[in-house]
Amino acid sequence: MQPGYPNPAQQPINNNMTMSIVAIFFFWPLAIPAIINASKVNPLLQQGDYAGAQAAAAESKKWSKWAIIIGAVWLAIVLVCCLAGGLAGMMGESGSSTY
Repeated sequence: MQPGYPNPAQQPINNNMTMSIVAIFFFWPLAIPAIINASKVNPLLQQGDYAGAQAAAAESKKWSKWAIIIGAVWLAIVLVCCLAGGLAGMMGESGSSTY
């Protein structure tokens, strides 16, 4: 096998770059390591390091998932707090005004 050419028996590896970029919008501190690991996959494949590319792809997927989960939970908490605050404000008015 010549350097720079992937082994034809090995399947291509998904570098999870798309999921890493989407994760930026949910929780960017964890999306940064996801993008860094995703950007390592293709160069490692070109060097013939299939195991290293698989490990980088797995790390990218792990960080992306955590960023999306934490971001979604945070978004849900903020939404619930905003709705609860709005409802509490509406109930506190009770139709009478003390201006």
